[in-house]
Amino acid sequence: MSLAKNTKFLRPSPKLQGLIETFGGRRGVRSPLVAKTGFGTNPGNLRMFSFAPESLQLSPALVVVLHGCGQNAAGYDLGAGWSTLAKHNRFALLMPEQQPSNNVNRCFNWFNPQDSKRGRGEASSIRQMIARMVRDHKIDKHRIFVTGLSAGGAMTSVMLASYPEVFAAGAIIAGLPYGVATNPREAAKRMFQSPARPASELGDLVRNASKHHGPWPKVSVWHGGADRTIDPANADEIVKQWLDVHQLPSAPMSEGTVDGYPHQIWRNADRETVVESYTITNMAHGTPLGTAENGKRYGMQGAFLIEAGISSSYHIAKFFGLTKRLRKPQKVTKPAAKQTKSQRKRRAAISSAPLR
Repeated sequence: MSLAKNTKFLRPSPKLQGLIETFGGRRGVRSPLVAKTGFGTNPGNLRMFSFAPESLQLSPALVVVLHGCGQNAAGYDLGAGWSTLAKHNRFALLMPEQQPSNNVNRCFNWFNPQDSKRGRGEASSIRQMIARMVRDHKIDKHRIFVTGLSAGGAMTSVMLASYPEVFAAGAIIAGLPYGVATNPREAAKRMFQSPARPASELGDLVRNASKHHGPWPKVSVWHGGADRTIDPANADEIVKQWLDVHQLPSAPMSEGTVDGYPHQIWRNADRETVVESYTITNMAHGTPLGTAENGKRYGMQGAFLIEAGISSSYHIAKFFGLTKRLRKPQKVTKPAAKQTKSQRKRRAAISSAPLR
């Protein structure tokens, strides 16, 4: 039994390959992402792609976006609409990309201890990329976020647990909790069946991943209710894991619907939403797309990019605090230079002189 043999979605289909080629710029669609090198030792052998709009804010935010299996950075960006969101809201974007030499199906190796621990492999490579973005674009270190789909969602769990001091928040789409698998066999089992674990056990997996003692990142969890690739019960376990980390009760503080889908919220003592959950009823495995509440559409349909009537990318950016109306920079009027006594006398003489 192996991860590749037991997960059909890990094998790129002709439809998915066409999406990759189109979004990768091979069919006339030019990606705004720029490839970067020289970001560190790169122990995970990943590729780095980034986007920074010309009108980038002063001390801008950074969103790290991790693609799913069979995808690449450019394909997932255009499918989920992140570079468009970055341009509209003037934040920077980092999109690490897996290489087939690491994983034939382009999955981030979220289940491999050599890639999912602090200071190791792929997790370390992504951390080095973030450091490069901070240097290059003067990123606000208090506004760094991470999100991802499927294997990228599971790798988002890895980054939040391994480097909690780096991220203000994260969003996990169709992913898995941190630390529930340490090899391909366990990964396949957890993907298809997620047995309930004690909350304290799940929380300890995060607490033991680093020496950090808080504050902890905020977390948004998304999952399709009809997902047959990754058991939706994983979403419940992710929520449970981070509620324990944040020391919050299991019962949500608020329940409602957003664009017709169940939405649960947990708040801290300061009434700030620190954990939230979206269940996209009847949706299969993928990133949900739709028209945002501002009337705009971000991304386009494709393999694992599903029209669902809700824009997950927009709502995640909103959860990160990135969609607030940006104020135009005010013009600064320099104070007049202090005049000497002789200059004041000269000015008075000029103003009192008769006109000719």
